[in-house]
Amino acid sequence: MAAIGQASGGEGFLEGKLLIAMPGMPDPRFERSVIFMCAHSARGAMGIIINKPIENLAFRDLMQTLDIRVTSNLPGGPVLYGGPVRTKRGYVLHSGDFTCEGATVPVTDDVCLTGTRDILCAIAEGRGPHRSLFALGCAGWDAGQIEEEIQSNGWIHCDSDASLVFDAPIEARWQIALGRLGVDLSRLSSEVGRA
Repeated sequence: MAAIGQASGGEGFLEGKLLIAMPGMPDPRFERSVIFMCAHSARGAMGIIINKPIENLAFRDLMQTLDIRVTSNLPGGPVLYGGPVRTKRGYVLHSGDFTCEGATVPVTDDVCLTGTRDILCAIAEGRGPHRSLFALGCAGWDAGQIEEEIQSNGWIHCDSDASLVFDAPIEARWQIALGRLGVDLSRLSSEVGRA
């Protein structure tokens, strides 16, 4: 399966990467966020926050609210706050072993994005992806905006992998992502500056 955004550096360099909020992030909606970046081009960028559960909203409850009949064991995890854009729309990040024709976007070799009801029905029937997470909303940036925020020390980025996206404890993903960069949280400053 081909992944979107094969570029390294320049346009598309953030696709399939993790965007990690720096300490001192001025926007409280993104404080201590880890975002799986799904798209990045000259027109802007889009990603899903993977470490902020919505309080008191489990995936099972959402399926019931959407009137999707469950005939198999459902993942018991929470619904995530995917970001402040399109907050009533759902997105599923999932393993590459499942696709919905015309609706699934492969982001990396092992992480795909699908935003249709079809994948929820497949999960409910036990024929969905092996690994998945569900989020309401997404994070989005206009052209050049994310690059400016990175230059202003709001974010750092690193390579992602499916184990961090799907398997790491949600509450530890920020620390784990920073640790993969060799970042010592005690040495990070929330002050903005340039060398």
